[in-house]
Amino acid sequence: MSNPRTVSRVVRSQVASDGAGVKLRRSIGMGDISELDPFLLLDNFGTENPDDYIAGFPEHPHRGFETVTYMIAGQMRHKDSTGAEGVLGPGSVQWMTAGRGIVHSEMPEQREGEMSGFQLWVNLPAKDKMCPPRYQNIDPGDVPIADLGDVQIRVLAGQVLVGGDEVHGPISKVSVDPVYIDVTLSAGSRYTHDIEPGHTAFAYVFQGNVNVAGTAVEQHHLAILSDGGEVELSSENGGRLILVAGRPIGEPVARHGPFVMNTFEEIQQAVQDYQNGNF
Repeated sequence: MSNPRTVSRVVRSQVASDGAGVKLRRSIGMGDISELDPFLLLDNFGTENPDDYIAGFPEHPHRGFETVTYMIAGQMRHKDSTGAEGVLGPGSVQWMTAGRGIVHSEMPEQREGEMSGFQLWVNLPAKDKMCPPRYQNIDPGDVPIADLGDVQIRVLAGQVLVGGDEVHGPISKVSVDPVYIDVTLSAGSRYTHDIEPGHTAFAYVFQGNVNVAGTAVEQHHLAILSDGGEVELSSENGGRLILVAGRPIGEPVARHGPFVMNTFEEIQQAVQDYQNGNF
C-alpha cells in the first residue's frame, strides 16, 4: 500500500474527571475536537492513587453508540441492566454496543495499586442505533500478540501481518470496520501498518515517545493522521501507543451526555425513555 499517511495535527490530552470523580486524560470529546468521525471520545485513565479512581463509574445509561474499554492494569467490575456482570482485568477488552439502550456501571475491583486503560466511544450509523444491546468481552489470553521481534503488537481489532500470516483481532461485526492495536516499540525499532484509505485514523502515545509518520509525539499526546495508506511508527528510546482507525459514518451527530443520536428529537426521546424506565 502506497501513499503514506502524515500527521495532520498533534494534540495534548487534557486532564478531566468523569463518573463519580475518576481522574483521566481526554483527547477526543472536548475542546475543539468534539469528534473524529466515527470516534466520539477517547479517555486514558492511569494512576496509582486510589483516590483518583476508587469512586468508579456508578450506574449510567447509554444509547446510540458503542463503548470500548481496554484495561492496561488493574481490575474493573461491570454490571448492567441486561443482567450481565463480569470483571475486566489487565489486557482484557470489552466492546459494548449500547444500541437502543443500556444502563451499566463500571467499578474498581481493587483498593490499591495501579489502575490504567482506555475508553473509546464509537458512533453507530442511524440504521444500527436502536439495535439490541450486546457485548463482546475478550479475555487477555484471547487477544493475539503479533511478535515482530523488537515490536510487540496486541491486536484487538483489525489485522497485523507477521511474515506471510495475518494475525486477526477477536472483535468482530462492528459496522465501522475498526482497527485497534496496542503497539510496543523497543528502542530503535520501526513498524509500518496498512490502514484502509478513507478511514479516519489516530495514534495515542501513553508510554515513552514515538515518531508517528515522521512526527515526534510525546506521552499523553494524540496524533491525528491524514488520509492515505500506510503509517510508519518508530521510537529511538522505546514507546507504547494505541493505533485506531475506522470507516467514517458521515451522518449528523446529536449528542447529550450518554446519548448519541442523529437529531435533537431523538435525543429528547432517549431522555424520556430513560426517565420512564424503558431502557
